[in-house]
Amino acid sequence: MDKIFVAKRVAKKLFETEAAVDSAMVEASELMSEMLKARKDVNTSLVFADDVQVKMMEALKALSEARTAMVAVHTELNDAKLRLGIRTKMDFENKPAEGAAREQTVMRDVG
Repeated sequence: MDKIFVAKRVAKKLFETEAAVDSAMVEASELMSEMLKARKDVNTSLVFADDVQVKMMEALKALSEARTAMVAVHTELNDAKLRLGIRTKMDFENKPAEGAAREQTVMRDVG
């Protein structure tokens, strides 16, 4: 198989993975925000469910570390591309648009 097609296939999956990690970070951040608002809305003390908030921050930290690792993967794959002799800057038509990996949830009135 031609190296350029293999590189495109890997790049497509890389872009999808990067978008998925970013999407997971957004979702986790929104969950944290909702948890904090919920605590305030039900008028509980700051110590209520504090252990849950600590775990949520640990999850966000892990997602941030995963994102940093994906940036390193991207850099390494770019270097590998050059070592394979693929020297042109490739414009992948399948690269997802910013925010495209996140599906939109549509709510509708039922009843």
